[in-house]
Amino acid sequence: MAERIELMTIEKLVPCIELYMNVFNSEPWNENWSFEVAKERLSDLINTPKFFGFSLYIENNLIGFIAGNNKKSHQGLTYYLAELCIDKKVQGKGYGTKLLKILELELKNKDTKNLYLITSNSGVPEAFYKKNGYQVNDNRLVIKKNL
Repeated sequence: MAERIELMTIEKLVPCIELYMNVFNSEPWNENWSFEVAKERLSDLINTPKFFGFSLYIENNLIGFIAGNNKKSHQGLTYYLAELCIDKKVQGKGYGTKLLKILELELKNKDTKNLYLITSNSGVPEAFYKKNGYQVNDNRLVIKKNL
């Protein structure tokens, strides 16, 4: 099976939308993404200044993507990982880790100093990031208010 990694682009957005819906509308997330709402979310992300992401294919089938954007801080560039999405059929086979490592290498080459992300604080997502060397940042707090 031939793997291929490409820069994520707006021209190839439809397969990303479909994958996003398949993944996040099922376990463990059980969200309710429609095509239009997922399209708006991913289109907005791709059109964010300093957007950067990759798509991963096996043969010609999209099996995952990773995406976010850089922002300038007093320390230099900080990357905010917005989405990491791997097809349910191949989760647990190292593809998420592969995308994360490729992203990290490219960010280091761009002299990015930090990578931040928000994920659920229990279960598979948290365990995945901890396995890949991420840790809870004691200097930051995610605060929410329902409106």
